[in-house]
Amino acid sequence: MLRRCLLLSLLAAFALPAVAAAQSDGLAQKTLYKTGASSRYLMGGQWWYRADPGGTGTVSEFAANASTASWKAVTVPNAWNAKDYSDASFAGGVGWYRKSFHLPSSAKRLSWVVRFESVNYRARIYLNGRLVGKNTGAYLPFEIRLPASVLKRGGTNLLAVRVDDRRFPTDFPPSGLSATGVPTGGWWNYGGLLREVYLRKIDRIDFNTVAVLPDLPCATCDAHVTYKATVRNYGDKAQRVKVTARLGARRITLGTASVGAKKFATFTKRIAVKNPKTWSPTSPYLYNTSLTASDGKKTLQSYYERTGIRSIKVVDGHLMLNGKPLNFRGFGTHEDSLDKGFAIDDAQREQQIQWAREAGGTLLRSHYPLHPYYYERLDELGMLAWTEVPVYSVKTKYLKQTLVRQLAAKELSTAVQTNINHPSIIVWSAGNELSARPGPVQGYYIQRAVKQAKALDPTRPVGLAVAGYPSAGCQPEYGPLDVLGINEYFGWYSGPNGQIADRSLLSDYLDSVRQCYPKKAIVITETGAEANRDGPVEERGTYQFQQDFVNYHYGVYASKPWLSGALWWTLEEFAVRPNWEGGNPWPFSPIHQKGLITMTGVKKPAFSDIQRIYKGTKQWGGAGQ
Repeated sequence: MLRRCLLLSLLAAFALPAVAAAQSDGLAQKTLYKTGASSRYLMGGQWWYRADPGGTGTVSEFAANASTASWKAVTVPNAWNAKDYSDASFAGGVGWYRKSFHLPSSAKRLSWVVRFESVNYRARIYLNGRLVGKNTGAYLPFEIRLPASVLKRGGTNLLAVRVDDRRFPTDFPPSGLSATGVPTGGWWNYGGLLREVYLRKIDRIDFNTVAVLPDLPCATCDAHVTYKATVRNYGDKAQRVKVTARLGARRITLGTASVGAKKFATFTKRIAVKNPKTWSPTSPYLYNTSLTASDGKKTLQSYYERTGIRSIKVVDGHLMLNGKPLNFRGFGTHEDSLDKGFAIDDAQREQQIQWAREAGGTLLRSHYPLHPYYYERLDELGMLAWTEVPVYSVKTKYLKQTLVRQLAAKELSTAVQTNINHPSIIVWSAGNELSARPGPVQGYYIQRAVKQAKALDPTRPVGLAVAGYPSAGCQPEYGPLDVLGINEYFGWYSGPNGQIADRSLLSDYLDSVRQCYPKKAIVITETGAEANRDGPVEERGTYQFQQDFVNYHYGVYASKPWLSGALWWTLEEFAVRPNWEGGNPWPFSPIHQKGLITMTGVKKPAFSDIQRIYKGTKQWGGAGQ
């Protein structure tokens, strides 16, 4: 016994320097959101940033040299062009981030992964001067395994990330130049490590994907829950793996299998749940559904997850939650602030959610998957989410390229896999404002995206947000969709040939949409008017005009009982692009000022109008038609 105690003391003594070094690097075993794999270390503390004008810097200059001369100390998340609203800032450039770190443990059996929650837009990741991974895209997480041959288990490692946020017409969202040479794009192009970075420890076995899908036939029925977990063996030898889960206090065995070295295995189990506690806006009950992978004796990896048992379906052209019709009211939102750009923190996310609740809103939508914190809080609060991918305004001539369509559909698949377990998400949206007259190119993309989303998640409807123009008519290419989102700005923009300039045409237009798609759920995904000053109610851009716009448009929506919901675009102001006008004769470029709250946190008068309307609307469980 004495010998064993001495041995344990020696091992602990040797382990302490690694832990202490990791802590001094700013690594902390914590996360900014709850769900996901265990053993995540937030890579906080000091990072270094350096611009690379022209993008011509060499690997040895930026990724292999530990010198910090000419580098700027920053914290991550970081948007390098926050507060810079110049044309050059929006057009994008190249920057490098670097961080020195020590592993929390030097044990040889362990593998290590770096997880990036969002990098905009093209990333190359280097470890100790060696390229170890690449990624293209933003708003979704990706992971890079750190090769054992490059990793310094007992010494200082240098992580370097080259970020290129110059956008192309085939990106999501696309960017380029207009016919007059003005940069185009849907929202401000912030460059950098826009969400946090984690170091993940893997003891041979890791959870690759986890899906927990509820099936609730009716509000008072017994339910079923299907678990589908894919594990990966990072080890050099086959490993016997047992996967178990919990649904609240109930223990579930998913199975046992031998997983070959560097191989994957999927475990699936469907269980019956008698008298389930359902998730709803009035009672958002969440079940702890944590999973563990073990070798039969020792836990190798665990995965924390929660689920809500609820159903979301389209029935006779209406979105139904637990068998009751939805008529939600909510807001569009962007992750943006004057001081941090896109790289906001949880306090700012929470502020947006509380503003939405204060106004009586029950749903949030953005043009891209939001940070996981949003979805976790919406789950807890009984709020809803329309989750969209940034396949926004991609021109048909680019969508025509097979690779672009494939990447767009993959974007939706990744968003589904990443966020599948949040009961708050009621619609997967394949994009926003593609051509209002979809031909076979867009039709093929819609078919592919819907098919892939439903293969991963058969429990939710799939939708698309489209520009609301009467001239578009009925479009058979929308056939595979369950939900159609209408972005309508009648009485604000004029539209092609002035077709939406007259707001009195809105009611008839909505009726025509219903006639085209009687079996689809119809949602107003956008409406709004800019406001930045006092003035006459007839003058566009005044607070008074915005108030009148709110009351008129929501009055029309109230007369359409078949609508499943309506959203104001947006809750809070955000930066769009240089020379933005937004239909306002006195704009404040580049700020989108349809928001009801300014970027300095001041509520506009129309906030009270929205609040009165939203709180006076029965948003779940009404009659519906």
